[in-house]
Amino acid sequence: MKQKSYWIETAPQHSPYPALDGDLIVDVAVVGAGIAGISTAWELARRGRRVALLEAGRVAAGVTGHTTAKLTALHTLVYERLRRTRGPEATELYARSQTEAIRHAAALVEELGIMCDWEEAAAFTYAEDEGRVEELRAEAAAAREAGLPAEYVTGAETGLPFPVAGAVRVTGQAQFHPRKYLLALVDDLVRQGGALVHERTRVTRLKEGTPCRLTTEAGFTVTAGDIVVATHYPVFDRALLFTRLSPRRELVLTAPIPAEADPSPAGADPHGMYITPEQRTRSLRTAPYADGRRLLVVTGEHFMPGTGDDVGERFERLADWAVERFGPLDFTHRWATQDNDSTDSVPLVGPFHPGSRHTWVATGFGGWGMSGGIMAGRLLAEQITGHKAPWSDLYDPRRVLSAVREAPSFLKHQAQVARHFVGDRLSPASDTSVDAIAPGDGAIVRAGGHHCAVHRDDNGTLHAVSARCTHLGCLVAFNPTERTWECPCHGSRFDPDGNILQGPATKPLEPRDV
Repeated sequence: MKQKSYWIETAPQHSPYPALDGDLIVDVAVVGAGIAGISTAWELARRGRRVALLEAGRVAAGVTGHTTAKLTALHTLVYERLRRTRGPEATELYARSQTEAIRHAAALVEELGIMCDWEEAAAFTYAEDEGRVEELRAEAAAAREAGLPAEYVTGAETGLPFPVAGAVRVTGQAQFHPRKYLLALVDDLVRQGGALVHERTRVTRLKEGTPCRLTTEAGFTVTAGDIVVATHYPVFDRALLFTRLSPRRELVLTAPIPAEADPSPAGADPHGMYITPEQRTRSLRTAPYADGRRLLVVTGEHFMPGTGDDVGERFERLADWAVERFGPLDFTHRWATQDNDSTDSVPLVGPFHPGSRHTWVATGFGGWGMSGGIMAGRLLAEQITGHKAPWSDLYDPRRVLSAVREAPSFLKHQAQVARHFVGDRLSPASDTSVDAIAPGDGAIVRAGGHHCAVHRDDNGTLHAVSARCTHLGCLVAFNPTERTWECPCHGSRFDPDGNILQGPATKPLEPRDV
């Protein structure tokens, strides 16, 4: 089994875009080249703006390169909750904005001739527990009232090869190869001369004003009339959005299965996109594969990063679940992805904070970044060019915290952060000695009066860095399956040498001598 994303492995090879090696002046600078950042840059360039797209790693290789790539407006069980907390009008705007994003992507695939394995498919939210049938019926009614072609169906009306109590079905949705799609958009950006693309260019500072200025890790300055922060989790904290975002990781497995029922009915393609909130989420879809077969993509086992969970055991549970329902499977790839949930289940897209005039943000997609990222690109392009979309207020990051719709999630997340931020400092370091750390493992130890994050690689060499996340100082924890240090407060991730793998941290963990 390959420890990498299938989407990254099978995307077309492209030459690296150069790192920024000098100061730059543009109309708009977009920080982050995932689906939200690339979509925003493309929309702005189409509207005549000169854009700089800045990416700390490689284009579409971060969270977007590790997604399950469902392009749907059916987001598990969001519509009944929105109807209760935001009202029918907001629920309808949510459905419209997500649906228009899907249609827009379909139009771009046709216009640009993008070969990205685009397939129309129905989306399902299902449950195996009979006790959740009424919840599914309510969700179907709320989604239908919002304008989606939604209906409640029985288990027999799905394509799943195992019994389920019922499901919400929405037709006319899509699935695709996300990296093929996005690399084609970036190629179009460069070909049309609408944007400058710079990889390996980490942004570390933002100065707002007229104009705004960004500073990169290498010390170069990007001056722009407007700045868009599309780094998945915002790398700047002046808006305090980290108080309204909760990170979570999910695991992904892939395995080839027959395209049709013959010869193994248990392992056939279910012909659709499926998700259930049960069992810490289970998600299914398929993709084209070699020899006329389909590739089953199974996602689930969500957990908070940096909490010390045994990720290896979670992969085993997910694999066992898939085998129980689809028969023997030969798994080809496994990887993990990370998402941010907003406290009210609605993404934060718009002005960065109440005083913003020329800084913008897109975050909090809650696992639905494909339709959400495309929607965000269109919404931000409209706002930056002086227009207002019908759903601008719905997604506005400046919306007031509501005790009804946000307080429980907000308080739960802040309690978890406080437990780690304060409790981890007061608790003693692990009683594991450096000598006791096995090859491939890691532990927090105290050395020289400091908490140190120590990893021993397979050759026995020690890698020691500060255990304090450079974002806000929470203590990291080791994930032996992925060989990473992870922050339990806001989801920053680092390699064994302290280099940043995922923000919001913008500085590496400092080396330590143990």
